[in-house]
Amino acid sequence: MRDLIWTNRALKRLDDIADFIARDNPLRAQTFVVELRNKLEVLKTQSLGRAGRVFGTKELVLHPNYLAVYRIKADQVQVLTILHTAQNK
Repeated sequence: MRDLIWTNRALKRLDDIADFIARDNPLRAQTFVVELRNKLEVLKTQSLGRAGRVFGTKELVLHPNYLAVYRIKADQVQVLTILHTAQNK
């Protein structure tokens, strides 16, 4: 089983997503972030998603509007960032 490592950038993006959703629904903001985190837990045992736009990365759709960019290094999965699907980088 691999370790799941979150970069500061990825954690900041999760906070930004939660803050945005919390403007309308604070409870949903909390549950949504938990859902995103739980979906990434599977990467500890399986490599999912498609080849990323940046060499050496992969992208996993977490929700119709969000995807995770990650890479696998040895025994680690590094979550690099979370993107809104309307973003192009």
